[in-house]
Amino acid sequence: MRNGDESLADLLGGRRAALDSVVPVAGFAAGWLAGGRSIALGAGIAVLAGAAVAVWRLRQGRAPAATVVSLLLVCLGAIVALRTGRAEDFFLVRLLTNAASALAWAGSVLVRWPFLGLIAGTVLGQKTRWRRDPALLRAYQAASWVWVGQYLVRLLIFVPLWWAGQVVWLATAQVVLTWPLVAACLAASWWVFRRSLPTGHPGIRHPRPVPSDAGVSGP
Repeated sequence: MRNGDESLADLLGGRRAALDSVVPVAGFAAGWLAGGRSIALGAGIAVLAGAAVAVWRLRQGRAPAATVVSLLLVCLGAIVALRTGRAEDFFLVRLLTNAASALAWAGSVLVRWPFLGLIAGTVLGQKTRWRRDPALLRAYQAASWVWVGQYLVRLLIFVPLWWAGQVVWLATAQVVLTWPLVAACLAASWWVFRRSLPTGHPGIRHPRPVPSDAGVSGP
């Protein structure tokens, strides 16, 4: 690491969010199987598991907004599955959010406001000062493409399983792949980020603004 910088995994806490997301999924699959393919039982267990995770994270001091959004996604998935009568549709919301995330992250890079920079800048208390450093801006843009790739990999795996109605395999893939995929994404994006910085750059915590913002302020 450069000058004692944390890795992106340290800054973004990817493991916690990844593990939180699989608990309701495992609960849905377990309830669905235990109830003889009962969507109602699976949905109920998923919502209860999501609520338990939310309470636990709130007590640990996690951001309330992120916790509430995670629980809402679980509830929405349960509602969709109950309305359609298709257990695989519990995962439909997750598929759509991954597709939307891939488009949003790609768009953020193209307009030169990469989400990775916005997130890391917020965590580090830099706000948008990193954009006044051309080297940091380029590094965040390059590393953000790794995150686009992560969402596309998820879609390539989950969409065929959803289309085939493979509920157990969908849950298994979600549980088995979530943390390894997030870990790989964090490691790869950190590697790309560091490789993109020029030699001698002080690192992620130390933006080096140039006298004029003209070259980085527009899309």
